[in-house]
Amino acid sequence: MAARILEGREFAARFRAEAKERAAALREKTGVTPGLGVIIVGANPASKVYVRNKNKACAELGIYSEVIEMPGNTTKEELLAQIDALNASEKIHGILVQLPLPAAIAKDGHEIVNRISPAKDVDGFHPINVGRLVMGEEALVPCTPHGCLRMLELAGIEMDGKRAVIIGRSNIVGKPMLHLLLARHATVTICHSHTKDLAAVTREADILVAAIGRPHFVTADMVKKGATVIDVGINRIAPKKLVGDVDFAHVKEVAGAITPVPGGVGLLTVAMLMENVVQAAERQLIK
Repeated sequence: MAARILEGREFAARFRAEAKERAAALREKTGVTPGLGVIIVGANPASKVYVRNKNKACAELGIYSEVIEMPGNTTKEELLAQIDALNASEKIHGILVQLPLPAAIAKDGHEIVNRISPAKDVDGFHPINVGRLVMGEEALVPCTPHGCLRMLELAGIEMDGKRAVIIGRSNIVGKPMLHLLLARHATVTICHSHTKDLAAVTREADILVAAIGRPHFVTADMVKKGATVIDVGINRIAPKKLVGDVDFAHVKEVAGAITPVPGGVGLLTVAMLMENVVQAAERQLIK
């Protein structure tokens, strides 16, 4: 029997509706509209699309948005000064620096991320938010893994006591996903390029998360029958063709539930960003 397809559109719509309701309630209570400031440096076409999508989502959900476009030759000092201005702005409750940055300042990425106020760090990348997540404290959490976790909850997929395996140890997905699943009492293994006999590890997983950026890397023989498979990968293999890290056509015949690409996890990320903006505003405005 083919797997249950976890459609991102369904879950993202619920997340966005919740964020819209919370934004309206906060506006009614405080008279203040939650605000997101997005800084984009340079003219990366994909980045421009992402920023437009975030701006559109803000408009639909009743969130104020401010997009600051800076030229590709912007210096680190100029970018830090712009972040400082948003940190000080009472209209802005969440700040996001769109990645990737131009090569000349990309090397200073950590310093740039660390300049964002932890209270306004809606990407969840600041070391203070990372530390809070690791310690199990309330934090702003990276949007993609948080969306995956919320999807598992809404789909009614049991995590308590289950074996979870994550392929990929990035700071953006793999590591935060590890701590989110641990907090739900899963037994978690994180795999990477040095893992020995990877397929033997993945076949133990009740929940398998693939986040490595390699098209169709996870094949049916790597998946336990009935497992839930979350595909975070988005790989362009032709001008108009996107595929995930999972060989969807074959794995869906083995898995119990699976996310498609496109149409899966990617749709959750912007929805969770909106939730983070509202959450940040709530914390800043309601003492």
